[in-house]
Amino acid sequence: MLSSLVLIVVPLVMTSFLSMYFIKNEAAFSTMSTPEWLAFALLGILSQAFALTPPTFCALVLGYFWGWRTLPMLFLINMASIYLVYKLVKLVDHERFVGFISQNPKASKLMNSIKKDELKIIALAKLSPILPFTFTNFIFALSGAKLRNIILGGFLGMIPRTVMSVWAGAQAKEIRRLLEDPNRDNTQQIVLIALIVISAFGLIWVINRAVKRA
Repeated sequence: MLSSLVLIVVPLVMTSFLSMYFIKNEAAFSTMSTPEWLAFALLGILSQAFALTPPTFCALVLGYFWGWRTLPMLFLINMASIYLVYKLVKLVDHERFVGFISQNPKASKLMNSIKKDELKIIALAKLSPILPFTFTNFIFALSGAKLRNIILGGFLGMIPRTVMSVWAGAQAKEIRRLLEDPNRDNTQQIVLIALIVISAFGLIWVINRAVKRA
């Protein structure tokens, strides 16, 4: 519960602070050169890996200031963040975490189901905009999922919301209007709801199927 609270509160505080910062310094960011943007965007790897900013926020901001050319870079940032979380989990007392989780029958069954359908579950989890990016990476690393499946599943699952966020940022007339009135674009809201529904039902179906086979 504490970790979930942190993963909700910290990104909320950081994105609120950064939103105000971008608004006040919009002119400066608009005149940044390509090398400066590349260096700035690399900070997204750390901010996403340590749950400071969600990937959709990074895509929204970079899409607004840098347009569609930021899309390949965002995919690289997402995959690098996933890799960083995976390596950090392996550096801590991994076996202690796994032992603690295995003591809970439901949690242990969930971990086993992830192992049997790694790619599907990871892709569906990453498809949902409401599941915390860092937390899901942490869980998948603890489950013993293969790094290849974690990165590939993360890449495939995050394509729709990353593209949508870049599109929203690129189409925005001004960042203040975009951040203060998130309901102004009905298409964006419909896509978000669709992603959540698909992710939720997909996860339930795949996990239940894996549990029945166990």
